[in-house]
Amino acid sequence: MHDDVKNQVKEMLNQDVVDLFLAYRMMDGHPLPFAFSRENIEEVEDLVTGPARYPLEKLALEILKIHPEATLGILARECDQRALNVLSTWNQLEAGRVKTIRLSCCPSNLKEHSDCSYLEPHVSGSCKTELGFEFGAKTEDLEALAPERRFSRWMYEFEKCIKCYGCRNICPVCFCRECSLEHPDLIGTGPLPPEVPLFHLVRAVHMAGRCIDCGLCEDACPAEIPLRLLYGKVNEIVKEVFGYETGTSPGQSPFQVLGTEMMPEPL
Repeated sequence: MHDDVKNQVKEMLNQDVVDLFLAYRMMDGHPLPFAFSRENIEEVEDLVTGPARYPLEKLALEILKIHPEATLGILARECDQRALNVLSTWNQLEAGRVKTIRLSCCPSNLKEHSDCSYLEPHVSGSCKTELGFEFGAKTEDLEALAPERRFSRWMYEFEKCIKCYGCRNICPVCFCRECSLEHPDLIGTGPLPPEVPLFHLVRAVHMAGRCIDCGLCEDACPAEIPLRLLYGKVNEIVKEVFGYETGTSPGQSPFQVLGTEMMPEPL
């Protein structure tokens, strides 16, 4: 697998298909994001495919903001491809500027969305079971609870937040120039902790139709808030109401009102 990917990266660089290729390089025993180029093509031998948890597509977006004329290659798992589709849908990436080498991260292709095999399940204690939500809980598990019980459990989760912004900062599809989570008229910008539950509800609304269920936000959260469950619910609502499935196609518009498309302007 590694050798095949390395050969493909070298070919793309040597044939000027891409100017840079974003993947992972083993450095000091850790797989870290790295930009391979024709100038350092010998370092492709140090390329690794994982395990690694960084939003390469977000790095690609930042590079293209500075060098819009560049063409980038990227090592893309299924969730990375969904993120690229969302960024293209929202006019954040110009078509053709990002070339991918697809990488499967799940031994089974029978699931609608593959589960990343390197995401180990969390082990929860009795307090978590009684007061909050288990990691890996499904939206149907929420619906099985009485409304007041469901509300109290979410409040327990939200009250653990320290407003570190880790969920936003690592999210591959967060691209707003001005973040609502730092808007003084919406969210208090003073000392921690954040306003509960406003902080997470504002972000959840912004994730509707954007979240690609990569799990990076949940990995980054030091308070272990089940964010995938929260964003999965809002995406479920978007699918039920509008028939929109996030990240399935770069050409699928999230804005269709009576057959009229309204697309955001490119940044």
